[in-house]
Amino acid sequence: MSIWNLIIGMALITFAIRYSLFAFPHLRFPLIVRQGLHYVPGAVLSAIVIPGMFMPDGQHWQLSLDNAYLLAGLASILIAALTRHLLATIGGGLLIFFLLRWALGQLPL
Repeated sequence: MSIWNLIIGMALITFAIRYSLFAFPHLRFPLIVRQGLHYVPGAVLSAIVIPGMFMPDGQHWQLSLDNAYLLAGLASILIAALTRHLLATIGGGLLIFFLLRWALGQLPL
């Protein structure tokens, strides 16, 4: 029963937070909050991607040249910095990742 209480509680809190923006349409955040919100997407994306690059198995650090996740991630960062093009970054990163996995013999074929 406590799991259901937790799920219902999380759903209510999520609904309340999202509904409050519709219920109070004239609500304006202070300038410092609006400026801080610009950093949220980058921070969330980094929190998701960086652990996968450095710990592909989810438990051990892998800082070696046979870590295709790390090398492709670094190449994607370079592509993004040079081109500033989202599709080129995604396509180039995926291409480099699969080529590295193939070259290192890590593809499950």
